[in-house]
Amino acid sequence: MPYTINLEDNICRFTINRPQVRNAINLDVIVGFEELITAVHNDSTIKFVVITGEGDDAFCSGGDLSIFHGLHTAKDAFPMLDRMATVLYKLATLPVPVIALVNGHAVGGGCEIATACDYRLVSSRAKCGFIQGSLAITSGWGGGTFLFEKLPRQDIAMQMLSEAKPLTSATMLDNGWATQVYEDNKEIALQTFLAEMKQVETSVHRAYKQMLIRKWTGQNLVDQIREEVQTCSILWEADEHHQAVQKFLTKRK
Repeated sequence: MPYTINLEDNICRFTINRPQVRNAINLDVIVGFEELITAVHNDSTIKFVVITGEGDDAFCSGGDLSIFHGLHTAKDAFPMLDRMATVLYKLATLPVPVIALVNGHAVGGGCEIATACDYRLVSSRAKCGFIQGSLAITSGWGGGTFLFEKLPRQDIAMQMLSEAKPLTSATMLDNGWATQVYEDNKEIALQTFLAEMKQVETSVHRAYKQMLIRKWTGQNLVDQIREEVQTCSILWEADEHHQAVQKFLTKRK
């Protein structure tokens, strides 16, 4: 399976299980995220959601370009972008806290997934960044919109997006993107982080999460995300993007 969903100790964990391609997202993984969202809404015993990647190398490297490079026009790309953006908005607005356990590099769409989560626990070895600009596109799953929400300073968000490069975990902690940076064992890091939260009733976590969701609803965040998707789809069909993708795939081979 390209993903797994496990429920243990009232924690629902989603693991992207494609380590051979640095946990890149394909359509099956998107289906998995949709399954996760439905499961969380249907189970009131779930207290926390954790998103992570299999292995120690990568949390997620974004969309699988070996698959998605077949999308040539804005019309071709928009359904995939819009579907994943919808997934990330629904992930961000789940009724319980969502933790990205960033076990390895999180770049491109992988950084968007982590940004949509409430908290980001990042391995000291990981590099993270919105590298989409190096492929002549913008973020297209809503991650750019979420980045402006999550970082304390908009100029830092703009710089991250515009420079389009991976940053160290230490830098991501300094700029406010990473909640914590951990050494070695990710399971210990997760349990340590959740220890005090577990002492608080789930109803309280859910109530605070609703406050955040009301804020985003009031500022029409979902409409801002749709604009991001539309912009990315237009840039997607440009020759510059296809040339950059081909160069990347050739270099990887």
